[in-house]
Amino acid sequence: PQYTRIGFLGWGSSDLNNMSAIFNFQSLLMVLLLLICTSAYARAFATKTFDGQRHGYGSLFWKAARVGERLSPYVALSCISMAVYLLFVV
Repeated sequence: PQYTRIGFLGWGSSDLNNMSAIFNFQSLLMVLLLLICTSAYARAFATKTFDGQRHGYGSLFWKAARVGERLSPYVALSCISMAVYLLFVV
């Protein structure tokens, strides 16, 4: 593939469609915001399901729901700024 300079990420392939969300910072932020928002929203409907999952893989959703609840103004501003960026900048 053709290699080009990609911003602060360094050298990489010019075919950005093959990159996963782990290596693309914008996609990683979007996945984290979606995880936080979805977990906080789902916890409102199934509180006991999320509270029982404090250890293991389920703890990821419990922690994301906690972040969404406690930092909800910042999460909302982050979602709005990501939406504006995706709609008008990209």
